[in-house]
Amino acid sequence: MQAESLSPYPERNSMRKANDQTLKEVISELVKEYHLSDKLKELKVLETWPAEVGKLICHHTVNISFREGKLFVTLDNAAMRQELHLARTKLLKSLNKRLGEDFIAEIVFK
Repeated sequence: MQAESLSPYPERNSMRKANDQTLKEVISELVKEYHLSDKLKELKVLETWPAEVGKLICHHTVNISFREGKLFVTLDNAAMRQELHLARTKLLKSLNKRLGEDFIAEIVFK
């Protein structure tokens, strides 16, 4: 005599296997579905700035924004703005390296 399964949800195990996803997979799908990938990258760019340039330059950074591949940085010190303008190619490469891809096309200092 064989015992029958008394589970109220006999199909649960087979369904669960078909629907199993890791949290990473679910979040990736949501990011794609809601077109958040570029917004998340923009946020990462803004978070990367202080780590890349240090406390002194951050102290003189009045505003920073990112639109259409351009990083706009407003500084309150003209001499520092000029120095960063001259070093912008090196800074651009360094920021993109930290981001893991060429996401920033240009840096504009104001």
